[in-house]
Amino acid sequence: MATDAYGSSPSPDAVRAALATVNDPEIHKPITDLGMVKSVDIADDGAVRVAVYLTVSGCPLRDTITNLVTTAVAKVPGVTGVSVELDVMSDEQRRELTTSLRGGQAEREIPFAKPGSLTRVYAVASGKGGVGKSSVTVNLAAAMAADGLKVGVVDADIYGHSVPRMLGADGRPTQVENMIMPPSANGVKVISIGMFTPGNAPVVWRGPMLHRALQQFLADVYWGDLDVLLLDLPPGTGDIAISVAQLVPNAEILVVTTPQQAAAEVAERAGTIAVQTHQKIVGVIENMSGLPCPHCGEMVDVFGTGGGERVAEGLTRTTGATVPVLGQIPIDVRLREGGDDGRPVVLTDPQSPAGSALRGIAGKLGGRQRGLAGLSLGITPRNKF
Repeated sequence: MATDAYGSSPSPDAVRAALATVNDPEIHKPITDLGMVKSVDIADDGAVRVAVYLTVSGCPLRDTITNLVTTAVAKVPGVTGVSVELDVMSDEQRRELTTSLRGGQAEREIPFAKPGSLTRVYAVASGKGGVGKSSVTVNLAAAMAADGLKVGVVDADIYGHSVPRMLGADGRPTQVENMIMPPSANGVKVISIGMFTPGNAPVVWRGPMLHRALQQFLADVYWGDLDVLLLDLPPGTGDIAISVAQLVPNAEILVVTTPQQAAAEVAERAGTIAVQTHQKIVGVIENMSGLPCPHCGEMVDVFGTGGGERVAEGLTRTTGATVPVLGQIPIDVRLREGGDDGRPVVLTDPQSPAGSALRGIAGKLGGRQRGLAGLSLGITPRNKF
């Protein structure tokens, strides 16, 4: 334990300052700002006892909070020992906390749909299943988070949810009053219906319930101040795609396809929904764009060529706005392995063909967000698309 030169007891201000450096691991704000510090007692011999309020009695991160508080206070000069006592917030304290986190608004609202929101919302869409849309979403999220952006992912593919496994998110959400604290993995906040269903049970819902689930993910989850929110949509142009347009009309669409002509035709059809919903299509991502030969390095066009370009050209004609191809991702065994193991390839092998391509796309999308943030500060971005 740290001691000062004169062996005197630590000051209350110094201990409080140390506690202000401890962030709640779910809310990511100082516990002093959240009203979680119940009391601080300092003995004459330098022993410090800190009482901390947990948001709920079954808080899954109670040990983490105890360790963070102990480590921070132990560094204060004069401290000879640290003990942490845990209590639980009252109903009134939890209501005050959730109202504070909502910026003083007691009613639920979708922060990303509010005028002036600085969060870029990308709805990742595809025409067909099996084109790697979820793999692309997870790796883009992980890459942008690794690049310093605050990123969240909504697994909006209610029937085919797979994002938690791919991102390595094995935590469970914590509910505080009517607010949900999402778990994080690889620096990305994530929510999925799979976190609320037992085992591998299927979700058997119809349209209104799908809409309500998406609304709760957007309004009831505490996302904090995100730079980027990615929504992994189900394939096609069904209920969820329409609900996204209604709930978050400023969401921009990323279309994922493979080079195969049949897949490209369906992907173009999925992207065309933007005309009816008045949303912007940011660009097209071509996945499975050939297999690098492990012997000679020559690209083998397993699913043909040109699908991404065909989709981009078709959507440009339909929408009247230029829709670029943001990148082409080659077939890479490490991308599939990373999805199975919950370790995105952009983090485990960023120089691999797939990892490099995904990081390049993430850099373009992240650059758009930095440009938006710069404009809010009166800064003119150098490049934008």
